[in-house]
Amino acid sequence: MVDLPSVFVTRPLPDAVIAEARKHFAVTVRAETLPLSDAEMAVALAEFDGVLPTLGDPLGASVFGGAMRARVLANFGVGYNHIDVAAAQAAGLAVSNTPGAVTDATADIAVLLMLMTARRASEGEAAVRSGAWQGWHPTQFLGLHVSGKTLGVIGMGRIGKAIAKRCHYGFGMDVVFYNRSPVADCGVPSARQLGSIAEVMAAADVVSLSVPGGAANQHMIGAAELAAMRPHGILVNTARGDVVDEAALIAALEAGVIGGAGLDVYESEPVVPEALRRLNNVSLLPHLGTAALDVRTGMGLMAVENLRAFFAGEDMPNKVTG
Repeated sequence: MVDLPSVFVTRPLPDAVIAEARKHFAVTVRAETLPLSDAEMAVALAEFDGVLPTLGDPLGASVFGGAMRARVLANFGVGYNHIDVAAAQAAGLAVSNTPGAVTDATADIAVLLMLMTARRASEGEAAVRSGAWQGWHPTQFLGLHVSGKTLGVIGMGRIGKAIAKRCHYGFGMDVVFYNRSPVADCGVPSARQLGSIAEVMAAADVVSLSVPGGAANQHMIGAAELAAMRPHGILVNTARGDVVDEAALIAALEAGVIGGAGLDVYESEPVVPEALRRLNNVSLLPHLGTAALDVRTGMGLMAVENLRAFFAGEDMPNKVTG
């Protein structure tokens, strides 16, 4: 009997994913849900043929310095800025991710945050739950009506396009966007690609961020970009927390430079600054972008297929190349 490759799964995953993985590998699933330490990750790399990590498991260059048995990292998630890909590849590991499976779910959360913030839903729910609501009246919790407004998208990739389509065809919103490279077709015929982030921020009523994390985009949105927004403007971030300078965002919200923000990601997750938590004009979610059973199952099955292909000597469907 041929020994199966050994695979270490860093967090519990949906049952269907683990069942599929066990068809191809000798699987060990870590029971804890907190991030692995560098020392724990180094042990996993030394003891298993492959590792299936998640976005909360930092894989910096230092973890690849010791003896390693592992030959592949099959990341559970489309974003991989928590992995030093260059260091991993230099150490002889292939890296893959799970694009596509997350697109619609993340776009849905972006629209949810847009509506929650524009219509002051978080603030209203808090009033109901606390018993502070005294009944309906005509000027209570007046917010921004998004229908017919302008959406700005920063990063017109798969998720950016899905958000643009939802907002244009669902709410009749005009769409402007910034992307580093030209986009011939974003699914909204009337959408306009502008030349800079600041131009998009200035033109839009709601700005949604859909760019990868990592050094190239760290603090892409800072004080200058926020200052370009309209006073009633809303910033939505379902990308990565480090795309936004969190301190600059807090200052802009406190000073009324922008109208509000809807956030699903944070710079130092799971730490959310108290200054953000106390603001009424912010909607805060606990990184729910892909939190649906069928979506997480699809992500996991994609990661398993990447592993299966690797150990079968085939091209991984979603290999990260740089």
